[in-house]
Amino acid sequence: MSISKEIFARFIVLSVLVAMVPFAGCSKKQQAEEDPTVPTAPAVEDTVLGDSDSGKALGLQTINFPYDSFVLDGQAKAALKANAQIMNDKSSLKVQIEGHCDQRGGIQYNIALGEKRANSVRNYMTDLGVTADRITTISYGKERPIDPGMTEEAFGKNRRANFVITSR
Repeated sequence: MSISKEIFARFIVLSVLVAMVPFAGCSKKQQAEEDPTVPTAPAVEDTVLGDSDSGKALGLQTINFPYDSFVLDGQAKAALKANAQIMNDKSSLKVQIEGHCDQRGGIQYNIALGEKRANSVRNYMTDLGVTADRITTISYGKERPIDPGMTEEAFGKNRRANFVITSR
């Protein structure tokens, strides 16, 4: 009988140990101490220095386009002349021009159209004396509408080229 009590006691101890195994690594996690000599990545909002959609881009203006077009009209050209003047006055300023479309049409078509819009703005800016190495472009197609509405007015707001300051 004493052997079976000893076996039973070992069984209980072993069962308790096995039950504790999943919790063995769950003690309070130690937080890594920050090393002041290692640079940290900036927060996302720190990388954007302002954009024309929000009105926080040193006076740079967003350019709007007619439906299914990347042609700059007279109003767009006037705004781009003002934008070029700002950039020429602030020679260290660098921007990214984002091409956008309204929510209609396919994804691939709108990515291509957004790229054409951004490039037409970039080309006009370089024609006005802004060096090309200060301007990058990207297309977001219909993925980042400024107005989520499904009205002609909302569509008109979304067909745009937005200036984002990347470096001052």
